[in-house]
Amino acid sequence: MTLLQQGSRDRLQVQRYASRQALGEAAAQDAATHLRQLLSQQAVVRMVFAAAPSQNEFLAALAAAPDIDWSRIHAFHMDEYIGLANHAPQRFSQFLRQHLFDLVQPGEVHLIPSDGDPAAICEEYSQKLNAAPIDVVCLGIGENGHLAFNDPPVADFNDPLSVKVVELDDACRQQQVNDGCFATFDAVPTHAVTLTLPALLRGTRLFCMVPGATKRAAVHATLHDDISTACPATCLRQHPSCTLYTDSDACPEVELD
Repeated sequence: MTLLQQGSRDRLQVQRYASRQALGEAAAQDAATHLRQLLSQQAVVRMVFAAAPSQNEFLAALAAAPDIDWSRIHAFHMDEYIGLANHAPQRFSQFLRQHLFDLVQPGEVHLIPSDGDPAAICEEYSQKLNAAPIDVVCLGIGENGHLAFNDPPVADFNDPLSVKVVELDDACRQQQVNDGCFATFDAVPTHAVTLTLPALLRGTRLFCMVPGATKRAAVHATLHDDISTACPATCLRQHPSCTLYTDSDACPEVELD
């Protein structure tokens, strides 16, 4: 794992690797070490996962990590489209089943339904999410700087909700095409359920994996722009325990503290 650079930007720790494979393996190694430590100290660990191709290398390496008692891990995910069929391959619950949950069999897996009354779905998932503290959040950053589906037009650093319905902005929907998840822009759903920014930031420890040239502008904005909802990911610079893992494609060079 070739680490090119490490440092910080405000409170955000930054590690830059030579490749997305090295990034994913390093992040998984750190996350696995943290999970083993938590599991030695408490009965259950509660985690939130992102579902996106940017997480592939991380999830594969985490699933293969030894000596993690997944039966004591309760898993959540951070967003889901509204209106897709239950077994649609684009559903984030399907993605996480395939890349992690079916492989490691967490003790509990809480999936966001894609059908039903969206308001009721948000309320029920909020109750499950807020039943106890979230120990770990594994996330990425979107091309428009979003975290989960908190796109700039709907992001709120002081959101009173934990889970809400949002309309996806055009840049977000186009990213789903760029990622190969949908064939056309019009095929991408217009609305989704998402954990809010405060809900994500309440996680005690955050691991943020952002590889690839399509994320270059978002990484630059995250590290250098003013902290604002114009780039929601800038709020990571205020979290007391977050590490950004990126690669030379997403971050060719950067000055760090």
